[in-house]
Amino acid sequence: MDGLIDLHMHTFFSDGVLLPSELVQRARSVNYKAMALTDHADNSNIESLLTKYNKFVKAIKDSTDNDIIVLPGVELTHVAPSLIDSCTKFCRKFGAKIVACHGQTVVEPVPQGTNKAAILAGVDFLAHPGLITEADVKLAAEKGVYLELTLRKGHSLTNGHVAKLAKKFGAKLIVNTDFHSPDDLMSIEKRRNVVIGAGLDESDLKKIMSNSEQLLAKLT
Repeated sequence: MDGLIDLHMHTFFSDGVLLPSELVQRARSVNYKAMALTDHADNSNIESLLTKYNKFVKAIKDSTDNDIIVLPGVELTHVAPSLIDSCTKFCRKFGAKIVACHGQTVVEPVPQGTNKAAILAGVDFLAHPGLITEADVKLAAEKGVYLELTLRKGHSLTNGHVAKLAKKFGAKLIVNTDFHSPDDLMSIEKRRNVVIGAGLDESDLKKIMSNSEQLLAKLT
């Protein structure tokens, strides 16, 4: 059984329900090998959030029973497109190993232009990018920004659209949970169902798993 990688997870520092420590333990118990803490962030909380995360992650790294990679990160959420670039730089300054951006999901009023601004800012991945345009998928492929297929209810409505365009234009896909509560934890079966349900096949699943490994290697 291969270890699971999930780079989009929320704690009670935003709208998740678990402490970071319980989230890590629950992930460990279902064979996660790497995960990212990516609570919702904007200009108001980037510094405080990453200060907490970095302290927590350092303690895990220094522990004698460390057997899981935990990355401190953020999900820039409902940030005005004109501010995404500066927010991304600010996150990196304060130690974010991974910067995601809350894409233009069809179930929330995300500002128009968010997808493009996030890609141009060089975020690591664009979360649930909704009905992303062909131009923005091409841009993501060019800039090396990963596009997310998600397990999250509502956000997952456009997985098929994202997958189709990503495959057409060569953008890299990853699968994440957008974890908020224990029922959201990934399993190998859930990951496979998301990929196949988006209209892809087993060879695509292997590529997506490889993409997660490549992104993890880059971030670590």
